[in-house]
Amino acid sequence: MPPGVSLSDFTYLLPEIVLTAGSLLVLIADVLLPRGSRVLPWLTIAVLGATAAALVPFAGEHREIANGLFAIDQFALFFKALFIFAAAMTVMMSVRYLEIEGASPGEYYFLILCSTLGMMIMAGGIDLITVFIGLETMAVSFYILAGFIKPNQRSNEAAVKYFLLGAFSLGILLYGMSLMYGLSGTTNLRVMATAFAGQERDPRLMLAVVLVVAGMGFKIAAVPFHMWAPDVYEGSPTPVTAFLSVGSKAASFAMLLRIFLEGLPVMSADWRLLFEALAIVTMTIGNLAALTQSNLKRMLAYSSIAHAGYLLMGVVAGTERGITAMLIYLVVYSFMQLGAFAIIVMLRRRDMIGDELKDLSGLYQRHPFAAFAMLLFMLSLGGIPPTAGFMGKFWLFGAAIESGYVGLAVIGVLNSAVSLYYYIRVVVFMYVKKETTGSEPTMSPMLAVTVAVAVVATLAMGVYPRLLFELAEASAQSLRLSGIAAAIR
Repeated sequence: MPPGVSLSDFTYLLPEIVLTAGSLLVLIADVLLPRGSRVLPWLTIAVLGATAAALVPFAGEHREIANGLFAIDQFALFFKALFIFAAAMTVMMSVRYLEIEGASPGEYYFLILCSTLGMMIMAGGIDLITVFIGLETMAVSFYILAGFIKPNQRSNEAAVKYFLLGAFSLGILLYGMSLMYGLSGTTNLRVMATAFAGQERDPRLMLAVVLVVAGMGFKIAAVPFHMWAPDVYEGSPTPVTAFLSVGSKAASFAMLLRIFLEGLPVMSADWRLLFEALAIVTMTIGNLAALTQSNLKRMLAYSSIAHAGYLLMGVVAGTERGITAMLIYLVVYSFMQLGAFAIIVMLRRRDMIGDELKDLSGLYQRHPFAAFAMLLFMLSLGGIPPTAGFMGKFWLFGAAIESGYVGLAVIGVLNSAVSLYYYIRVVVFMYVKKETTGSEPTMSPMLAVTVAVAVVATLAMGVYPRLLFELAEASAQSLRLSGIAAAIR
């Protein structure tokens, strides 16, 4: 056994071990079960449930394990729970979709679990090597999932674009990480922060910061590193797009916070300036580009880009309140985004792809509940009270103002006003436009549960957000913000 590693470390890695074993079990079950069996989605959800249960014993822990490679703390726990829940909702909305597409479910659910495993490693990693392993576990799974519908040319194109641009951005990120290692002599982020604190300002470290910001910009789809998102979102299977827009984004932000708050607090003035510029450009271009989209998935892709800009405001603020607001918004965004994509999944029939704005025409007459749910999700994405989206933006803008970034908050508010145009346009198609021809949309029981959960969460967190706020605050505090916040003020 390597020095510094004990058997007790495997106890703290129990959630990851359960998820790994469960993903292999799903793959084996796919071979043994008869074709067309509906056991696999339930088995996948059971694996995710067991993984969630394995998180419970570590709710109050705060320690480093595996010789400083991995952290067990409230920050990691918060994100792991979010990843598991998003994965479970993705599985539930995938059952009927895979049947319509005629795709093999076994490998699909296995890859969903593998990507979730990578996200969990990213959230807990406090070493550049650990973070990289988690990032690639997630990314490779998504490269395959993006092109999972093999006969679909758009799906193949999405996978190729995602893979090529992802490999290019990874090279940039690794170059920055290698400079960080070379200048500090360590890959551990917390040791690295101490090493840089005693050094004079080094231009090479500034270059490392720029390269890592560029690499992370691709992962969170920030402008100008966003070019992959619209095509990949449009071409990927809709449930995969939903999980990619929520899980991958949340995991990338977790990784971003670990690297910059834990590893590079001494360079905070520089990376905060870079992220401020990225936030302004990202939210502005994302919203303006979404205005002209007629494809729902492309519209939500540009919307997702804009929301990455809003989330960067929490990073720019850099305070405990800023990180708390960012965590709250990630949870809120996950529910409303997954809910919106669940409605698009419902529109997919054998005679209709269902991802165009015109496919929503007359939805209020055809399926009132789906129309109401989509209305709620659009209002929440636009930040209209009393939805959860309003509370999320209220905290983010408040954190920016508290930290002195009043101009950034004003730009965020103006961008939210612009976004209302394309969100309301969706509502107009559902409630005002005439019905389209084709078979009637139907909502399977599992899909109905997914939509209902998203609706309840979007309303509940908008009316009574206290529980979510307390969980996010505890997670932000565990990110060693007591010392770091003072260092970056």
